[in-house]
Amino acid sequence: MAGVRVEEDSLGKREVPSDAYYGIQTLRAKENFPISGLRESVYLIRAYGWLKEACARANVALDGVDARRGEAISRAASEMADGRFNDQMVVDVFQAGAGTSFHMNVNEVLANRALELLGRERGDYAELSPNDHVNRGQSTNDTFPSAAQVAVLLALHDLRPALGVLIESLRRKGEEFAGLPKAGRTHLKDAMPVTLGYEFRAYASALERVLETLPPIEKGLAEIPLGGSAVGTGINSKPGFRTRSVTEYAQLTRLPLRPASDPFESMQSRWALGASSGWLRNLAAELVRISNDLRLLSSGPATALDEIRLPEIQPGSSIMPAKVNPSAAECLNMVSFHVIGADLATSLAVQAGQLEINVMMPLAAFETLFSIELFTRYLPVFAHQCVDGITANPATMERFLLSSTALATILTPKLGYQKVAELIHTSARTGTPVKELLVAERLLTREEAERMLGHAELLRLARPVP
Repeated sequence: MAGVRVEEDSLGKREVPSDAYYGIQTLRAKENFPISGLRESVYLIRAYGWLKEACARANVALDGVDARRGEAISRAASEMADGRFNDQMVVDVFQAGAGTSFHMNVNEVLANRALELLGRERGDYAELSPNDHVNRGQSTNDTFPSAAQVAVLLALHDLRPALGVLIESLRRKGEEFAGLPKAGRTHLKDAMPVTLGYEFRAYASALERVLETLPPIEKGLAEIPLGGSAVGTGINSKPGFRTRSVTEYAQLTRLPLRPASDPFESMQSRWALGASSGWLRNLAAELVRISNDLRLLSSGPATALDEIRLPEIQPGSSIMPAKVNPSAAECLNMVSFHVIGADLATSLAVQAGQLEINVMMPLAAFETLFSIELFTRYLPVFAHQCVDGITANPATMERFLLSSTALATILTPKLGYQKVAELIHTSARTGTPVKELLVAERLLTREEAERMLGHAELLRLARPVP
């Protein structure tokens, strides 16, 4: 039949589209798992391309594959790492356990491209085999987790500057708002004054703290099981293949990769992916908190806080004219909620390993990489569309600050806790400002009250004690 070629595996023969680089095992997986329509991350494809190039180089150096075939595989793998075959990676992210389906997708694409480079027809696996040559000395069990961990390292490398953009935007707002005192709130109730600038600077500091916890996780990701083959023993690989393949992989990726210190543990446990996902969950939790604060501070304008104004990026209602919502902050919440949910899925996958390997690796890899990509894409957008355009509403902040009964706390060293509590209750009951009660009850002169509760003193109190 025109447009197809016939391939055979251990289950029989099938017709494969003649223009496809993938082969019969990929075709079966494509038919068996028509689930989500989601495809593997480009980071995983790139990481797998470099992994296969590294393994081809190691096999040629160690006489595991002859130079003619090895160099063709290496060139095809380099093209994969460059993204040439992204459209040929057709296996759904929900697939056979351990990632065998996707791994064979990789092997078949590389075999058929290598055959082209050798002047042979696609599917001529007697000349160059996906299993015997492209996969020489390897297994899904060591290559998939290795490629997944490298993919996460590559993705985190791109997330760092994206997160840095948001941190810098928050830091700039902290400087811009440094001289604006406002009512602090604890338990959503009036508390001692702060400055709007310190609130924003604290948001930046919180995200910096999260970023500071990343290097140990990256160090764990860099220890990979490549060379362990099926169960960690390195079966069917040439002596020295483990060290040589990891060295080649490190050179190609420019990452500090190293062979696993315990090859059996590195096959069984996917703790590094779990730690990466947990780090993303912690980042998401901070982003949710910050986003919620921005929504609270900008609530209103007539019936709530309205201490800041977020940029108006789109109309907020299909029925209420001129209503504008905190759309960018709402989107950040939803992205973060997804990441937190993905961490639960990843945690379940990581703990589901049994005996020598974890067959739930594809889920853990997908969820972790997808979460990183969500943040990488959206955090700079949120910084530019929301944070950079935030403006303060000083009049509202001053009104809330001066009417806050919490300011009476300033008087505690002079009047005592009990007396100040009585004043606050009296103010709340009668509606008379604390400042007026102080003068009326002759506890302070008007000059003393103005000095102790004036703007200069409030600004001083809103800053950290030296």
